[in-house]
Amino acid sequence: MKLKIKKIDTDADEVPEQMIINSITAAVSEQRLPAGTKLVETTLSELFNCNRANVRRALSTLATMHVVQLQPNRGAFISTPSPKEASDVFEARRTIERIIACNVIKNACAQDIVDMRATIAAEAKARAQGDKPAELRLSRKFHMDLAAIANNQVLEKFLSELTLRTTLIIGLYNKLGSSNCAEDEHSRIVQAIEARDEGQLMLLIDQHLKHLESSLDFERSIEPLATLAEQLNA
Repeated sequence: MKLKIKKIDTDADEVPEQMIINSITAAVSEQRLPAGTKLVETTLSELFNCNRANVRRALSTLATMHVVQLQPNRGAFISTPSPKEASDVFEARRTIERIIACNVIKNACAQDIVDMRATIAAEAKARAQGDKPAELRLSRKFHMDLAAIANNQVLEKFLSELTLRTTLIIGLYNKLGSSNCAEDEHSRIVQAIEARDEGQLMLLIDQHLKHLESSLDFERSIEPLATLAEQLNA
């Protein structure tokens, strides 16, 4: 029986390539598209009501972001980071987020503190309700908000890619299959920012990322549990 594909609601003002990119990156950030998922061009073309040339351009862009791997004669797949790549990604994140944190200390205003605490509260609520996609999305948002406050668009772009790759790594290798953030880690980071305590902030950022990395089990892997259409429509 052929799967009936439900087309994804799209923004009429958005070009097809960007719609595909946005949908796939959102699904990756919420662990709805696990590492190794095959991205079938015909399925994506039907889902987004566009031609395969649009799909290929979107997949090419996602490949430059290291979210997708293009394999000759096999097609496109959600990237499967190796243990070495996982280690490299976390090392890069620690380096970049330390620099971001220094700028956040200088730039953060009272409203930024309020907004970050609101994100933390929403993340805690999602965790309590067992809403894993929302928890993951909000955890990533917390870090991306720090990058926005730091006001360095180059670092923000790098961190956007690295946080997506981190989500893939955690989904693939973490026994819990979640962000695995201790409940108070983000709160303590905000406290250090509010106190303008740069030394404490550097320490907390480093501990936070090392905590995430320490949870990885490289003997574990996750197989896709649903079709591509189901994962993108979740």
